[in-house]
Order: sequence, then C-alpha cells, then structure tokens
Amino acid sequence: MPDLVVSQGRSHQRVSTAYRRRYRRGVALFALFAFPNLALIAVFAYWPVLENVYLSLTSWDFISPAPLFIGLENYIQMFTSGTFLGVLRITLIWVVVVVGVCLVLGIALASLFSMKLPGTTVVTGIVFTPHVIAGAAIAAVWLFIFDQNYGLARVVFNAVGLSSPAWTTDASWALPALIIVSIWKGVGFVSIVYLAGMQGMPSDVLEAARLDGANRWQLFRRIILPLLSPTTFFLVITQTISAFQAFDIIAVMTGGGPASATTTLSWFIYDQAFNRSNVGYSAAAGTVMFVILMCITVLQFRFVERRVHY
Repeated sequence: MPDLVVSQGRSHQRVSTAYRRRYRRGVALFALFAFPNLALIAVFAYWPVLENVYLSLTSWDFISPAPLFIGLENYIQMFTSGTFLGVLRITLIWVVVVVGVCLVLGIALASLFSMKLPGTTVVTGIVFTPHVIAGAAIAAVWLFIFDQNYGLARVVFNAVGLSSPAWTTDASWALPALIIVSIWKGVGFVSIVYLAGMQGMPSDVLEAARLDGANRWQLFRRIILPLLSPTTFFLVITQTISAFQAFDIIAVMTGGGPASATTTLSWFIYDQAFNRSNVGYSAAAGTVMFVILMCITVLQFRFVERRVHY
C-alpha cells in the first residue's frame, strides 16, 4: 500500500511538471508573437500621448532649445477663453450633425439597396466611391461646385430665382458647406456597413414576422433596427472619432475661417502649433480632445451597449 501511494505521488508530480512545461512554452510562444506588436503600439501610440501630455504643461515655440515648464497655465487659459469655448461649440455642432445625418441617410440608402432593384450595384458603387477618395481632392471639387460665379450650385439657386451664397467666405454658410461635403464623403461607408448588416440577418426571423402580418414599417422598426443595433453601435463610435479628427476638408476649403466660423478642435490644434508656433497650447488642446474621445467611448460602452441586441 505505501508503494502504491508513492507511485501515485510520483505520477502526479510528473503530470504537474509536464503541465508547467507546456504552460511555460505557451507563455513563451505568446510573448514571441505578442511582444513585437505590443512594443510597436507602446512606441507609436502610447508614448506620443504621454509626450503630448508633457508638452501641454510647457510653453514652447519650436525655436527655443527646450520647452519651459509652466504647469496648468495652458489649460487655465483655454477654459477661461471664449475663443476655445467657441471652438468646442462648433466642434459639437459638427460632430452631432455629421454623424446623425450620415447614420440616418446611411440606413435609408442601405434599405433601398437591399431591395435589389435594377442598377442597384452600380448605384452602390457610386455612393461608396467618395469614401475612398482623398478628402483634399473632394474639397477641391466642391470648391468649384460652391463657386458663386461658375459653380454648379449657382445653377440650382438661379433656377428658383435666388443668387448663390458665398459658401466658403460667408460665416453663416461656411460651416453648412463643410457639413454637406463631409456627409457626402462619409454616407457611402455608413450605407455599405448597414447593407452588410442587413444581408447578414437571419431570413427565418424576417419571414416569420411577415407571416405574422407585419408591414414594412413594423418590420423595419421592430425587427431590422434592433438586429442592426451592433452595427449602429460600431458606426456611432467610428464616425464620432472620424468627425472629431476631420481636417483635410477644412484645410482645403476654409482654413478654419472665415473669422473662426469653421475652426473645429482638430483645426485649432494644427493652427496653434504650426501657424502660431504655440506648441504647448496646441498640445493642451490635443489632450482635451483625447480626453473627450475617451469619455465618449467609455460612456457609449457603459450605457449604449446595454441596448445593443447581439
């Protein structure tokens, strides 16, 4: 009996040793494949964020040998400045309108494309094309469309007896002009993602709803929309981040003007750093933008995801 106990103990020890070896090999293999990626993320993603936070606590003009540490003065100046608060207001309008309209138009177009009407494939490609074109090229085309004297928009206004407004030089029209262009560029991507979500829906659920007497609106509102909630959740996050980071269209069409009417947070960061050589102030604005995006993302995952039906 004692020999049996000893034998079982040795067998258990060998199994435990073999398990530990396999575990160490698994950890080593994971580290081998994961470490290069983690190192790249740390160097090119997290380190620039930390460096930007440090610069936000300094005053620097690209010329001085080293940044001068000034603590929270940049943040105090920002949040007591009417200019920066105005930039936040314009950014909020920009993000809410662009993201909201893109989602509504995107799901409407996706519903239309899912009907498989003649020519749908061609129209789908046409709608998606602006998404893959560089924003600077799109902005250059729309500058011609919005031209008061020669643009195509002038023809539409003249047809109803009105004169074309100064789209990019009038403070009242500049922001709407940029919003129109941004929506035109982004709605194709949103519609394609929604279309993919619709095509992946279980056909038996839709057919059962039709057999129960659901009309098209009831089918869309009570079946399709809830099933598309993961797609909507994904699009809200990605399109919000994209809208906050919008830069190329603004740079080409208005340059933040006229009179800061189109100065969003992304353009403000660029303008302070490279046009005004106020690097610390620009870094502080960049840190604020990072915090805003983090808070929006956390809130969306915390509250919005609860209403997502997977």
